[in-house]
Amino acid sequence: MRTLLMALAGLAIAGLPLPVAAQTANNTAAEVSVLRPSANTLVYRAGSDGHFVVPGTANGAPVRFLVDTGATLVVLTPSDARAAGIDPSALVFDKAMRTASGTVPAATTVLRDVRVGRISIGDVRAAIIANAPQSVLGMSFLSRLKSFEMQQDRLTLSW
Repeated sequence: MRTLLMALAGLAIAGLPLPVAAQTANNTAAEVSVLRPSANTLVYRAGSDGHFVVPGTANGAPVRFLVDTGATLVVLTPSDARAAGIDPSALVFDKAMRTASGTVPAATTVLRDVRVGRISIGDVRAAIIANAPQSVLGMSFLSRLKSFEMQQDRLTLSW
């Protein structure tokens, strides 16, 4: 997973939640939970691997996003893109995205809606990477929030 973070960090191109006590999302080995949401703030805890993986949706389809402040765009895997109503076989993979692992072909699109918890943002720039193992919540979403902060094992999103 660290390789994926490093690889996506170098990208060169530009629902209401459950009550607090019940709101927990499982991520294979890592636990991600909302700690203390307020009217316009969500707080997530890092998984045991130190990564923040948050449940959300892209165009209404469920997606588990790895939060990556070094990624320029939201990135979808081909299977998440299909679930979001995007046919990867109809896309043109004509963008070269530089990553720590090298340059990879990508197709860009605009997502109608990306949601995380109570946050909903429309017209979000995104990329589909053919061999991406994990969808990523990058800066094309995060920069449109009022603020976001990663501190120790907590991620705070405010809007």
